[in-house]
Amino acid sequence: MPPPNLTHDSSLLIIGAGTWGCSTALHLARRGYKHITVLDPYPVPSPIAAGNDINKIVEYSDNNNNQDDPISFAFHATSKAAMHGWRNDPVFAPYFHETGSIIAGHTPDTIQYVREHELFPSESDYVKLESARDFRATMPEGVLTGEFPGWKGWWRKDGGAGWAHARKALVSAFEEARRLGVTFITGTPSGEVVSLVYDDNNDDDNSKDVIGAKTADGTIHRAEHTILAAGASSDLLLNFKKQLRPTAWTLAHIRMTPDEAKLYKNLPVLFNVAKGFFMEPDEDRHELKICDEHPGYCNWVRDPDPDHPGQKRSIPFSKHQIPLEAESRVRDFLHDTMPHLADRPLVFARICWDADTPDRCFLIDRHPEHPSLLLAAGASGHGYMQIPGIGGFVADALEGTLHRTVRYAFRWRPETAVDRDWGDTQGRFDGPNRVMDFQDIGKDGWTAIRYDE
Repeated sequence: MPPPNLTHDSSLLIIGAGTWGCSTALHLARRGYKHITVLDPYPVPSPIAAGNDINKIVEYSDNNNNQDDPISFAFHATSKAAMHGWRNDPVFAPYFHETGSIIAGHTPDTIQYVREHELFPSESDYVKLESARDFRATMPEGVLTGEFPGWKGWWRKDGGAGWAHARKALVSAFEEARRLGVTFITGTPSGEVVSLVYDDNNDDDNSKDVIGAKTADGTIHRAEHTILAAGASSDLLLNFKKQLRPTAWTLAHIRMTPDEAKLYKNLPVLFNVAKGFFMEPDEDRHELKICDEHPGYCNWVRDPDPDHPGQKRSIPFSKHQIPLEAESRVRDFLHDTMPHLADRPLVFARICWDADTPDRCFLIDRHPEHPSLLLAAGASGHGYMQIPGIGGFVADALEGTLHRTVRYAFRWRPETAVDRDWGDTQGRFDGPNRVMDFQDIGKDGWTAIRYDE
């Protein structure tokens, strides 16, 4: 069954107004599509969207393109488009800070991992950091005061690395898409999608085409083409045949003084692949974000869907707290790097959801049984930096013009999830070196933070 004809007058429905949903809406509107509607249960920026954050890492190299590896080729293509947008697109450029980055490890395994997987284009393009003095010299005096026990790192000072103010860039994409005529229905039951809607050609939803979505207020939003871009929640609306694993990470903020915020301005990103990372404080509230590094948390429950009796699924939820064990990891990172801040109280914390594919490669493809349904999911922990350009690749997939190698890498691929190991760390380090389960965190095992708005 071929997809319906696509013209600039076609009705397009996007489920999800997060990073990829807003980027897709913007790119489609820029291409001249006139009838685009975006649905989301929360106003933009959603409190559960991964992109609703004060900063995210942005990194790119022109030389990390392996022509023989479809996944490498595809990530090179999307990252190149993203970097062009961060530098040149007025919607995104004001929020990009090209400050450089430091990548590090502190054990033989993690140091070797950095050498083999993280240095682009090559180790010779970095300044090697072998002592606490070397690390401290990368930033103004008084920022890095720790002993960096066992740490070895590499400092990339040239272009192609830094950070972006995630929330502001997301809102900017949303506002420009709306200015171009995109309709957003968000923040009410009329924006909360509860199910996809299928046609009535037969009794089996698995072989029916998708004709839109139903929202919590009972409204049926019909569309000729539907794009599912709901992040970790996408898995709740469609059977992805185990291709998505909703996985969460943890972050915390500490409050800085105005003078400290000035000292910490324009710093390179500091990232230890098994400890965590930080970037400069938020310019509005002077809050320093620290992420502890670990393979992630899932929320394993038995699937309530009667079509999958007893099946285990990770179900996302919102929480502006983190497990106490995550707070301990945050403070461990600070003790190594900035011990003068290690005992400062947390003023904000939350869990941040994404959806991992088995190979951590994106899933952008038409569904084989539902030709009017286009999937844009599986950001796998590295999808935010793509916001300036990813919507263009989704639009290409909708139009059938996606580069053949990218199309292959991002294809619908349930064969990669057969007998999937849900506990696979997928190359991530630290914590207990396994994927953790929120169900194991008792009610008293969470931080208690009063966030003053």
